[in-house]
Amino acid sequence: MRRSITVLAGTAALVTVCGCSVQAPGADGKARPPLLGDADPTASAGAPVTDGRPSGPGKATTGATTGATPSAPPPAVLWSRGDSGRAVRELQARLRQVAWLYTGPTGTYDDTTVRAVQGFQGKRGLPKTGKTDTVTWQRLLRMTHEPGKWELYLMGGQPAAAPDPRCLTGRVLCIDKTTRTLRWMIDGRTVSTVSVRFGSQYTPTREGVFHVYWKSRDHVSTLYDSPMPYAMFFSGGQAVHYSSDFAARGYAGASHGCVNVRDEAAIADLFAQVRNGDKVVVSW
Repeated sequence: MRRSITVLAGTAALVTVCGCSVQAPGADGKARPPLLGDADPTASAGAPVTDGRPSGPGKATTGATTGATPSAPPPAVLWSRGDSGRAVRELQARLRQVAWLYTGPTGTYDDTTVRAVQGFQGKRGLPKTGKTDTVTWQRLLRMTHEPGKWELYLMGGQPAAAPDPRCLTGRVLCIDKTTRTLRWMIDGRTVSTVSVRFGSQYTPTREGVFHVYWKSRDHVSTLYDSPMPYAMFFSGGQAVHYSSDFAARGYAGASHGCVNVRDEAAIADLFAQVRNGDKVVVSW
């Protein structure tokens, strides 16, 4: 018995030096194997160990003990309600590609855009914030292609180029096929600018210098049986006039050779100002 006590005492001393802990003897009277580790020999039995020290009263334990993990920060918001510019226009064009937006692009992050983004987010299990954050944007980029110029300006709103030199004198409807715009100019000054649409390759709008020879407020085409409100004829049957189809579909369609305007208020105002004999310049 004395020898057993001596052996156990020696073992305990060795364990203290080596940094191990000894388990208490089992029911059979035999000592359990030592547990290797970095336990503090002063720690009380059963105390939780986190960073090598027991957690006492008032001492918080670490995440390793509680199982808590720090939450990831929310993704950064790129655009939201009220923003405007080319980036918003591209967002809207891409939303049109996946059939979440049917109007525009307008370049303004309005209520319609908010609802479209919410729908896109909800369909893909993302938080339906209606704000375009980095996660939403990356998902949309993977599903769409880069929009071309006339996807970005499908419903108009594009900037006009410098006017043709032939437009700088007199009263002129200055029509540019390249930028798809019409400037109403008086003595070199631009009074107003509107987006316009032209004929298709099969019924092209003629280019050159013309003059308004007839105005017809409620005109209806006898050839195509289609309404041509605020018509200002300048070359045969070709006229500048309002088009409800252009207003609805934008550049997805084309005229039969006329110069279409989609803004009814703008064409009504233009019709009131233009006179028979005013010059019309159509150029590339």
